[in-house]
Amino acid sequence: MLFILIGLLAFLFFAVYDINSVIFKKNVINSFFFLGSFLLIFATVGIILASFNDIIWDLWWMSIFGILSIFFLILLVYTLFFALPFNETYIINNGSPKVYRNGLYALCRHPGVLWFAGFYFFLWLTLRIPMLLWAGIIFCSCNFLYIVFQDRWTFIHAFEDYNDYKKSTPFIIPNFKSIKRCLLTLK
Repeated sequence: MLFILIGLLAFLFFAVYDINSVIFKKNVINSFFFLGSFLLIFATVGIILASFNDIIWDLWWMSIFGILSIFFLILLVYTLFFALPFNETYIINNGSPKVYRNGLYALCRHPGVLWFAGFYFFLWLTLRIPMLLWAGIIFCSCNFLYIVFQDRWTFIHAFEDYNDYKKSTPFIIPNFKSIKRCLLTLK
């Protein structure tokens, strides 16, 4: 239970980071996103280590779902840290940055939430730890609330064209048009 609370704390750090990025703009709080990420990793690893003796070691099962879990983790890391080209993402137009609309961000406005959920789902299938299932459900619920906050407050204040982006790009669930646009603009 302690590790789930640590994971919940991570989302508080994420929210404070977002609020700071719009209102306070204090450099010391800019590290809260990475601190929150560290807490989430720590919580997940802690749950695994605390339940290590309960893992059912089935190499075939673990290989299939472990590969899928790693695949979703790679997509998540790529989406959050590498999919946004610096020059195109942070170009200032009349004082406000513009939304990046290509690649994975043409797929939906919050593609990371899909990869986050996929990671926890397949990690649970890999290790079959009950506490990991609960943590995944709780963390994915918090992540959903976090992206709703971003979608309705943070990004509207951070990007001058976010409302236009909302009209052209699905929230979470891709559609045929957004999948096509993603594939055409993926680098």
